[in-house]
Amino acid sequence: MASTPTFVLFPLLLVLPFLASLGLVGADTASTETMCMSTPYPSVCRSNLPSNETGDIYHYGRFFMSKSFSRARLFLALVDKYLARQDSLAISVVRALEDCRFLASLNLDFLLSSFQPINATSSILSILKAEDVQTLLSAILTNQMTCLDGLQSTASAWSGKNDLSVPLANDTKLNSVSLALVVRGWVPQNKKGNGGAGAGQPKSRQLPFQNGRMSFTMSSRTRGIYESVTRRTLLQLSNDNSVLVSDIVVVSQDGTGNFTTINAAVASAPNNTNGTDGYFLIYVTAGIYEEYVSIAKNKVYLMMIGDGINQTVITGNRSVADGWTTFNSATFAVVAPNFVAVNITFQNTAGPAKSQAVAVRSGADLSVFYSCSFEAYQDTLYTHSMRQFYRECDVYGTVDFIFGNAAVVFQNCNLYPRLPLSGQSNMITAQGRTDVNQNTGTSIHNCTLRAADDLASSNTSVQTYLGRPWKQYSRTVYMQSFMDSLINPAGWQIWSGDFALSTLYYAEYNNTGPGSNTTNRVTWPGYHVINATDAANFTVSSFLLGDAWLPQTGVPYTGGLI
Repeated sequence: MASTPTFVLFPLLLVLPFLASLGLVGADTASTETMCMSTPYPSVCRSNLPSNETGDIYHYGRFFMSKSFSRARLFLALVDKYLARQDSLAISVVRALEDCRFLASLNLDFLLSSFQPINATSSILSILKAEDVQTLLSAILTNQMTCLDGLQSTASAWSGKNDLSVPLANDTKLNSVSLALVVRGWVPQNKKGNGGAGAGQPKSRQLPFQNGRMSFTMSSRTRGIYESVTRRTLLQLSNDNSVLVSDIVVVSQDGTGNFTTINAAVASAPNNTNGTDGYFLIYVTAGIYEEYVSIAKNKVYLMMIGDGINQTVITGNRSVADGWTTFNSATFAVVAPNFVAVNITFQNTAGPAKSQAVAVRSGADLSVFYSCSFEAYQDTLYTHSMRQFYRECDVYGTVDFIFGNAAVVFQNCNLYPRLPLSGQSNMITAQGRTDVNQNTGTSIHNCTLRAADDLASSNTSVQTYLGRPWKQYSRTVYMQSFMDSLINPAGWQIWSGDFALSTLYYAEYNNTGPGSNTTNRVTWPGYHVINATDAANFTVSSFLLGDAWLPQTGVPYTGGLI
């Protein structure tokens, strides 16, 4: 997603209140009290506005976006100040600070990108633009909470924790106010698509895959590059319904490709390419790659294809028990938009005794994983933020093994609870929505929930639940999925006491199998058995607006309910 250069937006952000005073805002005004009461934190809203302030929703929204940007810059400078003295800090503190710096830098980008359409109009945005803005502002809050969680985990190792966590907590509330005002002023009330309910046949995309392989359109030069480095029949070339590829490189451990490591191949990808140029394709041949791969924000439109599950394996063993944060324990991490992975196994082999140990962390907007496997124990797959789609994937884990705060749909996937430590229960999901205005949640559609081999063959009694509320507005929906008998009849588990039980949104629709009976499910205020109309809101076409971006990936999907 392109962003306006900093030198253009900086002055604009600083003079917004002045522009408003000249009357460059809408006609419908409201008092500070009235406007602030529509936000989650009225007192924070009031305290950040000049006394006797009046204006319309667009004035208030831009004012708080400007305020959020200024505070984000100050927080990043504060993190840098502490990192400059990292020689005196414990390694766990340094790693938490490094996470915060990385996330704070992303937030500056996100604020700039989201401000551009907000500043361009004092009216409702188009559905797609509104979705982009709400996604970015939702991710900003997620990034701040991730940093805050990391800082809080260092309490015993660092007396200066509150010097950062206190202003960060205040900034998070400020951004929550910004999000609320933007949603009220710029986001269409009914911004989602039909999703299939009452809309005839559900949309489906299947054509680019033939016999399990992808068809590509390539220039003659690119085809020549491919043919010169390998004779494998990875590509079934076609002129119709194909995926556009700009370049191909091959990773092979035996030296017959362009690179012997995945990281070297990623480094060779061009920066900030345009989607009209096609994907930069990295073909990773069969092998076990002991690498920690991080795909930076500028490596956009990158596609990575392996030789298949259990053939191309990317593996690591970082864990919280060994001093890493959950965020940076990931074997494979990606934040670059429009990323696609196909036919790859991602592992974290730290084991169940090492607590949180992530196989994949994704904060990549409009990203796709197709026919991939994710294998670990606690916290296997970190669907951290932005918009994501998983199709025909296998996910193995124990405690909270699909967690995070993305807007994500799992479709036609297999979810395999494993054998945990003695005394532990399995929680398939731990969704992390912290704000009622975030457009995030986990949708599990037409998937299969079945015990992994180690759990199925054990003689121990392990309780397995559909999920538990990691954060206040946790949102998870299971639709048209098969649930085997391992699912506890209550379905869902608490996090702590009555935390979030009235503010979460957990729902089930038309699931099958012995574990799908809702008769003895929890009776929390936030739990629902829903109908087709409500379920349609969590389909690919509605929840992700997937019809606008999934076709170019070539990955098959069903847009609505089946």
